[in-house]
Amino acid sequence: MSRRGVAVSRASADALRVLGNQIRLARHARGWTIADLAARIDASRRTIVNIESGAPTVSIGTVFNAAFTVGVNLFGLEGPELARARRQGEDTLALLPSKVRKPASREEDDDDLAF
Repeated sequence: MSRRGVAVSRASADALRVLGNQIRLARHARGWTIADLAARIDASRRTIVNIESGAPTVSIGTVFNAAFTVGVNLFGLEGPELARARRQGEDTLALLPSKVRKPASREEDDDDLAF
């Protein structure tokens, strides 16, 4: 699929727009131009425009870099709180089995034999 054809749900599109708006407002509050933010995160001006408009084609890392650079808190957490939440998530995931398998049902076995 081409980069222009990224399909997102309505909720995802709304979330992208909200984050883009927060980044734009924070950039304006700092008195930075699009070029200023682009230079600070080593991105093109077009990428900043895409971030601020909620385009789903920008890498999540680039969007997060822009958010942190202008001071937008992601997940409602700051610095040490964000690191703590990451560690807690990693600790919880370490307790889970490495593989999750769906038990095979009789119907699924029959479906596999149909031609």
